[in-house]
Amino acid sequence: MIVNSPRGTRDILGQEAKVKAHILKCFYDCVQTYNFNKIETPIFEHTSIFKRTLGEASDIVGKEMYTFNDKGSDSLTLRPEGTAPIVRALISNGLTQNLPQKLCYVEPMFRYERPQKGRYRQFVQAGIEYIGSNNPLADVECIALAHRLLNKLDVKNTTLYINTLGDIESRQAYRKALVDYFTPLKNKLSLDSQFRLQNNPLRILDSKDPEDKLLCVDAPQYQLSLNQTSKDFFSAVLKGLDALDIPYTIQRSLVRGLDYYCHTAFEFKTDQLGAQDAIIAGGRYDHLVKQMGGPDIAAVGCGIGIDRLCLLMENIPLETPPIIGLLPVGEDEFITGLKMADRLRKNAINIEFPLNGNMGKRFKQLDKAGCSHAVIFGADELAVESVTVKNLQSTDDQTKEETVKLYNLAAHLKKICGL
Repeated sequence: MIVNSPRGTRDILGQEAKVKAHILKCFYDCVQTYNFNKIETPIFEHTSIFKRTLGEASDIVGKEMYTFNDKGSDSLTLRPEGTAPIVRALISNGLTQNLPQKLCYVEPMFRYERPQKGRYRQFVQAGIEYIGSNNPLADVECIALAHRLLNKLDVKNTTLYINTLGDIESRQAYRKALVDYFTPLKNKLSLDSQFRLQNNPLRILDSKDPEDKLLCVDAPQYQLSLNQTSKDFFSAVLKGLDALDIPYTIQRSLVRGLDYYCHTAFEFKTDQLGAQDAIIAGGRYDHLVKQMGGPDIAAVGCGIGIDRLCLLMENIPLETPPIIGLLPVGEDEFITGLKMADRLRKNAINIEFPLNGNMGKRFKQLDKAGCSHAVIFGADELAVESVTVKNLQSTDDQTKEETVKLYNLAAHLKKICGL
């Protein structure tokens, strides 16, 4: 019997689970201030959704998707990315008639990739999609939200890289320039890039092959193919970032291979995770809704790698609310303890109530749980309607223990917990 998790997956527990919960709380706090609304889509979609949007020639479709036929012979795929399902839901639910739509999600994604640090076959991605605005300030809003999240999480050593892909006219001009440049060099390209030259030459610029990288050094620069409309759009985005004092670095090699992407492309990267350095990536995709059968609607968004953020924050101490332990002296007081725990929890006080072992063992359980104080009571204390509150972190004998009346216990503990 196999008891290990499948390769490329892992169990999330302990400190990592706490860090993840903290990240998601901060994410939802941020999106609320920008008035993004939560959306959930099915964990699997019709395979055609991804083939149509990502392209048959993409690595995701060709090598990485988890695809299967169900009992009705429908081809279904576990969600490999978040944007296409959001757009499908937008069209399916008639939301294109009520724009703009500002949507956010936190969902598991699935890709059959080679597992390594920061890259898993099942991973969690948060995302935001601002659908229905062609204003460059919508791009700024998405970038600003991502920037605010990183600041709220106190994540250090990140850099915002940004570039423009221009409009369709500029993209077609650049595609031609790349084909003209790489065609004489075709035999020097990797096999994957030779295939990309015919289908999607922009993706050659993303190649990890060392020889491809050398050939890309002298490749034509995207900005030389930009028309004035594209230049003005990018200038407006940069002006918005400057107004918000968000620092950035223009990276001309930052591109998106899929045809529905246009104008702004951006990534927040870190120098702490090696090759898997992108923790937030996004851009504008004005042509995706129409490509999927909807009306011609502009959109911009980004995806946030929750697993990579967890890695960045694994050694960052988190502020945790105080935990109060309850210790009945004898078994006869356990029912009283149960009722006491219930009342205190109704007052938003975090209670640890160990049920097994003698007093010594239960004290150790409180220590293991990180309790700051213990409420101790036996028959004698209850007879005078009081308990002993013991500070488990104090070394001062005079302040270590105090007697508290039952009627005042909740108020006393709330004060200790800062509630």
